Amino acid sequence: MIDKIKNKEQTPAKILWFSIGASILTLLLKSGAYYVTDSVGLLSDALESIVNLLAGIIAFVLLSIAYRPPDKGHPFGHYKAEYFSSFLEGVLIILAAAGIVITAVDRLLHPRSIVDVNLGLGISLFATMINLVTARILLFYGKKHQSITLEADSHHLMTDVWSTVGILLGIILFKFTGMLWIDPIAAIAIAISIVFTGAKLVFRSVEGFMDSALSDSEMNLVKSALDAYAGAGITYHALYTRKSSSKNFITLHLLVSGDLTITQGHELSKQIERDIIAVLPKSDVFIHLEPSNDPDSFDDFLVK
Repeated sequence: MIDKIKNKEQTPAKILWFSIGASILTLLLKSGAYYVTDSVGLLSDALESIVNLLAGIIAFVLLSIAYRPPDKGHPFGHYKAEYFSSFLEGVLIILAAAGIVITAVDRLLHPRSIVDVNLGLGISLFATMINLVTARILLFYGKKHQSITLEADSHHLMTDVWSTVGILLGIILFKFTGMLWIDPIAAIAIAISIVFTGAKLVFRSVEGFMDSALSDSEMNLVKSALDAYAGAGITYHALYTRKSSSKNFITLHLLVSGDLTITQGHELSKQIERDIIAVLPKSDVFIHLEPSNDPDSFDDFLVK
């Protein structure tokens, strides 16, 4: 199934329909599992599916905005809309965890037995498999398109998968021990674990808002492309980079011989732009030419 989907070209926003559809289906299944078992763990699982659905819808809207082409009001594109999506998704995960804890604490104070355990386990396991397959699809396309939104939604669904596994283990333990406190304690443990996932998404999104530089490995690719011209006496400085979701922005000052004509300098800078984009796709490269025999050309060495 996954291979068949992979073979079709998909845009990032369209991929999120898988997430939305899976969230609706798993919400219905997990609500049914809670209805037949009266398990607070499965109730918390159903609540998280509501969050998954809301997150998927928000991600779809913002990802559609992010992939709009640059316009007069946004000449650098709309890519940062992805960070709003992942930030909101992280916040929703944390809120879902808080709701799970509140529900579980109430069940600890007012314990009730779980019924129809086998049926509830079967329904929840089926719902978990749907989330697992959907998460794999989202992660594949998230890496392919370098989309933080798709990756965030994938990690969110995988959090749901692991939380369901933990809840099911708690129900299985209850089945064999009869201890009522196991079910809500399992729910609380899962809630604590998914808080960390939500927090990581929030911090990663905030870092994106702050115009963080490219990673060390990406910077090394850019420098390798530039250093290939060192033998011809062409050097550079003032290399600045920033990442905006899937888009990279790279600016630098290129030091060349003052004897080059404007046409020669232009052709050289265009070739270097192509070399950088070849090793680091989805990059916008801005090169400022400077004559190497002019002392004023060396006025900025803040970043090497």
